Amino acid sequence: MKTLFSFQEVEQMIHDGKMLLLGATDTLLAKLPKGNWIGGSIPYFMSERGGLYSDNEIYVDTLPSDAHIVSITNYDAGSIPNVTADAPENGLSIIIIPAFTEVHTEYAENAIMYNNIFAKPITGWVAGTHVDEIGKTKPTVFNGKTGERLDDKAVVMHCELPDGIQARLEIVNLFTQGAGDTLTFEKTGFAQTECFVNGVKSSFAEVMKKYNGDLRLPLVADYYGAMINVCFANIDEATQSVSMFAPVLKGVEYKLATPLSKPYDTAFNELLATQQNAAPVFSCNCILNYLYAELEGKKLTITGPMTFGEINYVLFNQTLVSATFERVG
Repeated sequence: MKTLFSFQEVEQMIHDGKMLLLGATDTLLAKLPKGNWIGGSIPYFMSERGGLYSDNEIYVDTLPSDAHIVSITNYDAGSIPNVTADAPENGLSIIIIPAFTEVHTEYAENAIMYNNIFAKPITGWVAGTHVDEIGKTKPTVFNGKTGERLDDKAVVMHCELPDGIQARLEIVNLFTQGAGDTLTFEKTGFAQTECFVNGVKSSFAEVMKKYNGDLRLPLVADYYGAMINVCFANIDEATQSVSMFAPVLKGVEYKLATPLSKPYDTAFNELLATQQNAAPVFSCNCILNYLYAELEGKKLTITGPMTFGEINYVLFNQTLVSATFERVG
């Protein structure tokens, strides 16, 4: 199925009233007309043609007619905890958050404590930029209903589903906890200088050096059987601070991931074959998987934007997430 479209093709879809989730460069999204869509800046995709970078095409997920848009709402760091209260009782909420913003930090660090966060399906992703533009160009999200371009707020499309149809969220994570040391932290945050190794306070940077400093392997927490990754950004030798693309949470037990025994694309497709039972209405994958697995030109069975963070209820890294609609009863 075609996933990447020209500007003119997407423009026509909007005029036709289709409900769209869009990923493309900021320049392309800013030119689109108002309509039933939300979008986020990103130029990396897993398409039907394989993994690729594109600055002249738009990635499109079209929501099926089962979904009815209740609202398209903007949230800042102060209002984002209301996202679950605003969601319909039976529906799906799709969120896009610009990376490296206050609302990104707020959601990443605190969403797990939001009221009813696991009671209503919420999925989505973190918008980004070309990797060479990190820190130079702000990621953006778009509220297609109002035409707003936002670099400091999240946008959420709240959709209601009819009786007999429910949204089901899936997580595909290649990584599991290794058999090594247990790491914990005394504060929540994206950067840490200290950790506890099996209960003993240690320099986090020195611990990483002990692990040979391989930043491609994430820390993994076990949330009642769900493996949740926290991925490394860099180690600052001057400050001995370790930065991550998602926060570690206070008191949660982490272990370094077990190294993969197969190539990324092979491991992904094998795992997808065991977990996916239906075509998703939305999916996304992590930019770190794209880079570390050298997925450019390689194909996976699930397509989507390659993002700066993935959301199924809470924020993940180095993970593929998806949402499907299924009949119940």
